[in-house]
Amino acid sequence: MIRDLAAAALRRLDPETAHRATIAALRVLPKARPPIDDPRLKTNLFGLAFDNPIGLAAGFDKNAEVFDAAPGLGFGFVEVGTLTPRPQPGNPRPRVFRLLEDHAIVNRYGFNNDGHAPALTRLTARARLRVVGVNVGANKDSDDRIADYVAGVEAFANVADYLTINVSSPNTPGLRDLQEAPALRTLLARALEARDRAARRPPLLLKIAPDVTLAQLDEIARVARDAKIDGMIVSNTTISRPESLRSTLAKEAGGLSGRPLFSLSTRRLAETYLRVEEQFPLIGVGGVDGPEAAFAKLEAGASLLQLYSALVFEGPGLVSRIKRDLTARLAVEGASLSSIVGRRAADVAACA
Repeated sequence: MIRDLAAAALRRLDPETAHRATIAALRVLPKARPPIDDPRLKTNLFGLAFDNPIGLAAGFDKNAEVFDAAPGLGFGFVEVGTLTPRPQPGNPRPRVFRLLEDHAIVNRYGFNNDGHAPALTRLTARARLRVVGVNVGANKDSDDRIADYVAGVEAFANVADYLTINVSSPNTPGLRDLQEAPALRTLLARALEARDRAARRPPLLLKIAPDVTLAQLDEIARVARDAKIDGMIVSNTTISRPESLRSTLAKEAGGLSGRPLFSLSTRRLAETYLRVEEQFPLIGVGGVDGPEAAFAKLEAGASLLQLYSALVFEGPGLVSRIKRDLTARLAVEGASLSSIVGRRAADVAACA
């Protein structure tokens, strides 16, 4: 209750100030003990053990400052970043906007982060309470963006439980071009080579945009399968604007996240699930703002879930509510977590 009240108070601040205040508070407050999750929620994927399938998405802990606080909030895993080799300030402020009427966020941060070095220091010293993934990207002014991803893999392979190649942010000009088959094939090959040279070989995942066409998704899935990556995250924010949006801030440039992203991202999730044919697991993200949305993502093909924007509107108690509901549903059905994954993917994809 206290955390939810704090979240409501933070909504009175402008979004970026509220975010930094939250990070600052989590850095100094005592770390809560991770709750004990129902055994029905446990799952093993990518060779990793997850106490529950709910993760904190990249973008919240940009600089790997508070990943050790996420378990106390009930998350089963957390993804830090996006981290680029060199520090960069990102785009000018204001660059994040709350669409209150729509339970949505528009951001154009532009990979603002402190670079690899300070995050690596913190991750090296971490206690392994939960799975921690590292999301890597490229500097905006880089002459060789693929080399930046390779540098990220080399930097974090020995401290990350998994790595995410983020080629889907809409806020770095030209970045999404790396989703095209020829560039993506080269990128994944070089990233996997770098991963395989490391002392540890963490799973390597690819995060894609919801705005790809089905023809592009065909190519992405083919390249990902041929490369034998370990998984995909579907999806990042969208540059599209649904007609249902009511907020005047919807016109702001940037990626849209939150409730209005749910339909598009879930459809792309189901379409991806059908194309990869269970060769590797998927993480579903985009519009997970309650138990119904979480369950729908699982049925559409997600083995794990991530959320972030919904915390702004629902508070951190959202994680516990989702887990309680999911546990109850599994108990009523007598089902396991894995048995519901993808069972409605064909129906969801057919709604396109």
